[in-house]
Amino acid sequence: MDRPITTLFMLMSVDGKISTGATDGFDVDKDFPKITGVQEGLHQYYEIEQTTDLWSLNSGRVQKKMGVNTKKMPSKTPISFVLIDNNHLTEHGIRYFCTLSKEFVLVTSNADHPAFQVKEVNLHIIYQKELSLTDALAKLKSEYNCHRITIQSGGTLNGLFLREKLFDYVDIVIAPILIGGKDTSTLIDGKSLLLESELSQLGVLKLQECIVLEDSYLRLRYKVIH
Repeated sequence: MDRPITTLFMLMSVDGKISTGATDGFDVDKDFPKITGVQEGLHQYYEIEQTTDLWSLNSGRVQKKMGVNTKKMPSKTPISFVLIDNNHLTEHGIRYFCTLSKEFVLVTSNADHPAFQVKEVNLHIIYQKELSLTDALAKLKSEYNCHRITIQSGGTLNGLFLREKLFDYVDIVIAPILIGGKDTSTLIDGKSLLLESELSQLGVLKLQECIVLEDSYLRLRYKVIH
């Protein structure tokens, strides 16, 4: 394979939501700890997260929601991060990830991104005139020795991974909550199918493991059948 093996690893509600509301002011990491019946088992998701791949891919929008543009600088970790971003990260946010990451790769189509003003030995920029996840993943393997990567991005970007058949595994932790809302982000968003001929773009899964966790949480692990 000329790209890394990918795993979509996410926390979602029983109805498939990965946010608690339709604006960037809502966030499961911020809101779930406040909700009785959900907060008690939430730690299990973060404990499982610590066992995922040493490469992690996310979006600048998600990281902006988590406050990286204003957070104090973190401690170094052994994790290498890949962020896809055009206009959500500030120079502070870029430096935050340089400090946090073993290697930090930014994928952008913005020639004026503030990352181009940052000079750090572990910062690498993949500039594309138009986003190509296939090309970005190929470069991650060939140029940065990335062989396995965990995807933890938003619903729209997850939708692009699905349609381009770039998921190999899906690892989902389900919280015991229903959220609702047709505009609230789900595990997979993006463009809907309109033609029967497009059914080949669906992702068929084979269940590998179903684990009943504590406090009514579930963990479902699938292999994607292409």
